[in-house]
Amino acid sequence: MTDKLSLVVFPFKTERPEVVLANVETAASHPRVGGVLCVGYEEEETFRALAEARDGIAGRTGTPVELMLQERIGSKRPGKGDGMNTALRWFLSNTDFERIHFYDSDITNFGPEWITKAEEAADFDYGVVRHYFPRASTDAMITWFITRTGFALRFPRSELPWIEQPLGGELLFKRHVVERLVDDPRVSAQSDWGIDTLYTFSVVQYCEPMYETYIPSGKAHALYGPLTDLRTMLIECFSALQSLKDEQVEMGCVHRIEYPDVVPQNIAEKVGFDFESTLELLPELWTDRMVELLDLFPAPVAEGLAANRKGYPIFGFMDDVEWYDSYLVFLEHFVEGDRDWEHLLFKAWLARVLNFTTSAAVRGYSYAGRYLHRMVIEYMRRSFLGG
Repeated sequence: MTDKLSLVVFPFKTERPEVVLANVETAASHPRVGGVLCVGYEEEETFRALAEARDGIAGRTGTPVELMLQERIGSKRPGKGDGMNTALRWFLSNTDFERIHFYDSDITNFGPEWITKAEEAADFDYGVVRHYFPRASTDAMITWFITRTGFALRFPRSELPWIEQPLGGELLFKRHVVERLVDDPRVSAQSDWGIDTLYTFSVVQYCEPMYETYIPSGKAHALYGPLTDLRTMLIECFSALQSLKDEQVEMGCVHRIEYPDVVPQNIAEKVGFDFESTLELLPELWTDRMVELLDLFPAPVAEGLAANRKGYPIFGFMDDVEWYDSYLVFLEHFVEGDRDWEHLLFKAWLARVLNFTTSAAVRGYSYAGRYLHRMVIEYMRRSFLGG
């Protein structure tokens, strides 16, 4: 079915130019791809490298390679959302392709099979194709404890909590889905890291048939040092979900998941963050108002978090039950842009991640995965029953 050509998009900010160039050439070489679009945040080293190399890539592959800066579309912090929404608009205005792919530009093991698997799934009339892959047991901590937790608490009867990687940047949309996303003011406004949450939520609310295809080799990209590296993403992803908490979603939409393969040993043994430096974050940057806000939380959480002011990290209290109750408080009271609330959300999430790491992840990759899936199902059950 080579007549159904697609556009492949790589949003980027500041990445290793050699990695991005290799990924662009891989995409441009694929027989299903009719064009590649690179959307940059600003004119920096990676942008200049692409500007210099794109004509050569197009000449070698016979596929046009476009390069542009992202437009200012949304009302949040200018970031990933503006880049992806810029690409959606360009796709509709400048091409007649039926499909658009997105891939993170920093993937070091990107290959043609990523595109092939998405295309083959789309051939079966799925409007949305998502890639999922094995992750280190302490990677994807925003996915598990912010997004999948939030979906389980607010939309337990929908497909949302079942999506394996709702924050993944590796997607395929068919043209009619793009038209709906571009016309959705909630999506257009989400110019920051929250765009992944909005895309995931919106296509499920539209009840678009979705297929998740499995990439057994995993996604090789840079992991994180201390979890401060994720603070902005955490806050923006939670805020996006909080903005949706009163929405309604139908149940019974088509959602298929390819069965996973064996997990590579290098992924099963990988640690997703610097544990020691993350411990040091819990006692830092406490204000009197943050302690006052703790009055809204269950006593074990309030006492446990407040104890960190004494200079020693305390996190053993933040198990799955206390996180469920804490999450409900944040959904109700969190204020985006309020530094005390943002610090408090970050610290509560840190405590949850550290508790999980020392109580479940240490027992091995398989145990940790089962634990997290059971946690989400229990959250769905408890939310559905009103517990």
